[in-house]
Amino acid sequence: MRAIHARNRAPPAAARCGTICTANGCAGSRLAPAARSGDKIAPRPPVRAGFAVNVHHLELFYYVAQHRGIAQAVRQMPYGIQQPAVSTQMRQLEQDVGARLFERSPFRLTKPGEELFEFIRPFFANLDAVAARVGKSTAPTLRVGAAEVMLRDYFPAVLQQLRADQPSLQFSLRSGFTSELHAALRERALDLIIVPHTGRVAPGLRCLRLLRLQLALLVPQSSPLRRADELWQQPRIDTPLISLPDHEVISRIFQRGLKRRWVEWPCALEASSIDLVGEYVAHGQGLGLVVNVAESAMPPGVRLLPLDGFDPVEIAVQWIGKPTPMVQLFLDHAQRFVAQRWPRTKTVVETTIDGRRRDATRAVPAGAD
Repeated sequence: MRAIHARNRAPPAAARCGTICTANGCAGSRLAPAARSGDKIAPRPPVRAGFAVNVHHLELFYYVAQHRGIAQAVRQMPYGIQQPAVSTQMRQLEQDVGARLFERSPFRLTKPGEELFEFIRPFFANLDAVAARVGKSTAPTLRVGAAEVMLRDYFPAVLQQLRADQPSLQFSLRSGFTSELHAALRERALDLIIVPHTGRVAPGLRCLRLLRLQLALLVPQSSPLRRADELWQQPRIDTPLISLPDHEVISRIFQRGLKRRWVEWPCALEASSIDLVGEYVAHGQGLGLVVNVAESAMPPGVRLLPLDGFDPVEIAVQWIGKPTPMVQLFLDHAQRFVAQRWPRTKTVVETTIDGRRRDATRAVPAGAD
């Protein structure tokens, strides 16, 4: 969560308290300006206008104080986070306020910690109730992030089913690279993302593996190539390759397959979307790496060559913590859509707890390619 900047409007003399100042005044009279030498917390320099307080750190401290310890707080938080991350952020908060907030073992709030807890408790304790009241006056919105090809070719069918079930449900759709979508999910800017699955689930995330899509090469209609494996006869391919950036899952799977064939073919033109790959191939700029979708979705003047023998791309829905009713509704309809379009495919819910992968079923997704 981004830090919220609270401008210090207190008089200059109060601005030297070395602790949190807000628009409502300075808390320096209640929090110690610096730690004692035995606390091992470095004194903070005088607070300046624009001093930043990370509200996420305050939220974590609220749970730590409420549940009397970091380990207990991690188990009670409504979203996934690991204990070392909480410990690190608590130390950062103590550095920010210039005082030790609690003793670790046995747990005990210090006087500054008690003052800070009393100050933030009304806000965080009532947040869910306020959000529920506000939500009653507005239509629910589901924020979804995915690659453009997913939003264009697959999401409309799920959207139609969702709207039939919940006519008032609104949607906010966002496309982007996988890394960008993961960052937006972590920042709570998205409720769920539909992304290629790498086989590992980041701590705190849950994952519904939906289907597998075959990789393919996109070539101009005039190309003499009839099969992709005609290219693997040469150790290095000089024809320009148009693909997503190297860090994207599709590109990594493709390059891994080339390496197994002892073929070198680096990307010559990096595109920001599968659609853009198709456009550049249609304009004769090279051959494109895409997923094997219907050719009707490709620009005119191109055709697909399936990449037989290459690993497929597994598509998954990812979200944080226990799914909200809206997220669960989406998951139900997404599984129904996959079952209708690819009857042999089985979905698997996957999560990571304490660094260990846990699957909700033993099913293995059948090939959807």
